[in-house]
Amino acid sequence: MRDYDEVVEIVYAWQQPEPTGGIPARDLPHEDLLRELAAIHRTRNETLRHGSDQSLSHHTARLLELETDYLRRFPTREVDPNRLRPNPT
Repeated sequence: MRDYDEVVEIVYAWQQPEPTGGIPARDLPHEDLLRELAAIHRTRNETLRHGSDQSLSHHTARLLELETDYLRRFPTREVDPNRLRPNPT
């Protein structure tokens, strides 16, 4: 089990900008961005469960980069009404 300081260092490293490799998300055409998102989501669980800390950090940074750019491009993305939950009031 990791101690608190080691966990803090890992979380801090995730928050630091680092080159993620590949073409910057903002420079990808829409089709390529969608393909990259699908690919990174396919590999997420395997990276989370079995990747090194460095690999997981790199994967997380690239995932956030791609998802952030997707949301920038498609702020009114297709929301499935069947996935909505009632507002607790």
